[in-house]
Amino acid sequence: MKKIVKMSLAVAMISGLGAVNAQAADSADGVNILSDIKVVGQIRPRLEMVDDGNSFTDDATAFTARTKLTASANLFEIEGLTSTLGMISVNNFGATDYNQGGGGHGKAQGNGAYSVVLDPQDAMLSEASLDYTVGKTALHIGRSNINLDNQRFIGTVGWRQLERSYDTVYAANSDVENLSVLAAYVYGFAGVGSVETADTKSILLHAAYDVMPELKVTAYGYLLASIHDTYGLALTGTVDVGTKLTYRAEYAIQGDATMEMSDAPGNADASYMNIDVGTNISGILVGLNYEVLSGADSGDETAFSTPLGTNHKFNGWADKFLGTPAGGLNDLNIRVGYKAKGFGKILVKYHMFTSDVGSDDYGTEINAVYVNKIPGVKGLNGLVKYANYSADTYSADTTKIWLGVDYKF
Repeated sequence: MKKIVKMSLAVAMISGLGAVNAQAADSADGVNILSDIKVVGQIRPRLEMVDDGNSFTDDATAFTARTKLTASANLFEIEGLTSTLGMISVNNFGATDYNQGGGGHGKAQGNGAYSVVLDPQDAMLSEASLDYTVGKTALHIGRSNINLDNQRFIGTVGWRQLERSYDTVYAANSDVENLSVLAAYVYGFAGVGSVETADTKSILLHAAYDVMPELKVTAYGYLLASIHDTYGLALTGTVDVGTKLTYRAEYAIQGDATMEMSDAPGNADASYMNIDVGTNISGILVGLNYEVLSGADSGDETAFSTPLGTNHKFNGWADKFLGTPAGGLNDLNIRVGYKAKGFGKILVKYHMFTSDVGSDDYGTEINAVYVNKIPGVKGLNGLVKYANYSADTYSADTTKIWLGVDYKF
């Protein structure tokens, strides 16, 4: 019942925007509070099956559905001033043969007898913000979804049904040709397993400069309160070597936290490297990636970590390395696939995992995914996804399978 009430409130809030606008428009002498209202939505049911190799838990089967509604409108007829309101709800329809993790509102959810699927049944305010754009400068305050660069460090983890939202104040500017800069202060975030807001005092700095089609330079600094500071540089682009080859060359370091929220700020001493090349030859996709998250080989060092990244995208879809092992992680992986109109996209990846410190063989993983538009319904896509992790000296054999559809309107 509580779930139904939450979703009803979401619909009522968004529907109310239209009512307020209509009332304001009926006043001959008044000013429209809201105008040019736009509403977008998503319904994403998904079946996830997990065998995590844990002899103390049963295999999990989770059938969940994400419902997301977001409305935006111009505010008070002031040019460039907009407001956005959004809600996200996750339902499991009473299917609880999975461990949902911590859940929202500080309560445990699901059944600990099963493997974890981090999609708790809950609802939250996903967006509530004011934005003002003048020229090529954008100002923002409030809650929204933020994905920076390739989401390795700052992302919404959109793969999970209850994705992350950020409470921020930021300014972005692109007055200088080919240069975009952003400075943000993050004072909270919520989602990915819990609707409870985690308070923080973090700073995000990001700048990207398009030197030429073959080279884009991105620099960033992410100062996460009482965790660590991360500074990095990424070079990306597309070069023609008979076929168009895309690449990414990136390096970052982590040091002690500048922003503090406690008497014991986070300490860090770590580094990161990512090299990626790929090509598309008449729809045939081929790529090679090598990523290194350093480990700790002394008391002063720490393993490189990305606590606010969309980590599911990296180091295997079985999610065995959402947190970096103490010995660090080397991930050498190759990918092959095919993409064509009407056929959709199929992609297979093979990962080989080893430690950065020492010579531990963590294991291997095979990933496969197929996505395609479902004919007859605009905005409807289907997905089949598979992950199989074969353990060596780390964790346990794990298999995950997903079946789902995604409808956006």
